[in-house]
Amino acid sequence: MSSDKTIAVLGGGSFGTAIANIIATNGHTTYLWMRDAERAARCQASRENPEYLPGYLLDDHLVLTSDLQQAVVAADVVFISIPSSSFRAVTRQVAGLLKPGVMVISTTKGIEPEGFTLMSQILEQELPGARIGVLSGPNFAKEIVQRHQTGSVIASENEEVIDCIQEILHSPTFRVYANRDRYGVELGGALKNIYAIVCGLAAAVGAGHNTQAMLLTRSLAEMGRFARQMGADPMTFLGLAGVGDLILTCTSDLSRNYRIGQAIGNGKTLEQAAKDIGQVAEGVNTVRIVKQKADELGVYMPLVTGMYAILFEGKPLQEVAVELMTGEHNSDVEYSGKLDD
Repeated sequence: MSSDKTIAVLGGGSFGTAIANIIATNGHTTYLWMRDAERAARCQASRENPEYLPGYLLDDHLVLTSDLQQAVVAADVVFISIPSSSFRAVTRQVAGLLKPGVMVISTTKGIEPEGFTLMSQILEQELPGARIGVLSGPNFAKEIVQRHQTGSVIASENEEVIDCIQEILHSPTFRVYANRDRYGVELGGALKNIYAIVCGLAAAVGAGHNTQAMLLTRSLAEMGRFARQMGADPMTFLGLAGVGDLILTCTSDLSRNYRIGQAIGNGKTLEQAAKDIGQVAEGVNTVRIVKQKADELGVYMPLVTGMYAILFEGKPLQEVAVELMTGEHNSDVEYSGKLDD
C-alpha cells in the first residue's frame, strides 16, 4: 500500500459511516463529518453511530466531528454521502476549504430537479478544480459492517481517481471495480430507487415470483432505454452499478425505497409511509423527476408512469396494473443491435 492519506467522509448516515470505517481500518487518517455537533460528540465518545448502525463498534482511528474545516482542510480525498436535497449546499460549504486537485467522490444516489442534474455534475459546477468520481453499487451499509462479501464500483474518467479509491477502500470483504462511464453508473444508482418502490408495492399485494421476475427485467429495460437517450452506455447497466444494484434494492426490505413501496401497498399514504421509514428515500423524488424528463424526451417508461400515477395522482393500484399488462407491446431485448433499427 502507498503512503497513508487523509480522507474526509461528509455525512453521518449508514453508508458514509460504513465506508469511513473501512478507510480508517485500512490505516488512513479519516474524518467523518456530521452536521449535528451533539450527535458527533456522542458518537465520537461512544465509538458507535446508534442512529444508523447500532451495535457496531467504530475503529479507534476514525474521528467523528461537526467541524467541517477540520474534516476537509487537509483531505486528499473527500467522499460526499449527503441526501441529494442538501448535496449542493454542502458542496458549496466546502468549496473554499479544499486543497487544489483534491479528489471528490459522490456516493449519493439521487437527482437534482433543476436541470436534471446528477450529483457529480453538481461537483463539476461547484468544484471546478476537483478530480471527480462516483462510488455506486449493491451496497447495504449494514451488511458491509457485518463483513459480508461486497462489490462496489468507482466510476471516473481519471485513472488516478480510480486507482486511489480502489486502494483506500479495498479490504478482504469489500472489493471495488472500475468503470469509465461515470454518468451511466450514477444514473443507474438513481433510477433503481424507483423500481425498488415498484417491487416493494408488488410484494405487499402478494405478487408471485413470475411477477417479480417480470418487474425486475422490465425495470432494467426501462433503465437502459432512458440511459441511452441521456447519453450513457446501456451496457453499464449489466454491471454491479446497474443490474446488481437493481436486484439488491428491489428484493430486500433493508432498502428504504422498497419499504416505502411495501407501506403504500399495505394501504398507507405516501406521507404515512415516509414518516414510518424515518430516513430519506430518494426514489420518491426520483419518480417525479424522471417522469418529467421521460415525457420531455419521449422515452417509453410504463413502470415510471404507473408509479407516478399511484404516488402523485391517487390512481388505484389495480387500475395501473391493468394498464401495464394491456399497454403497447415492445421487444424483450432492446440493445442487441438487431432489434434497434
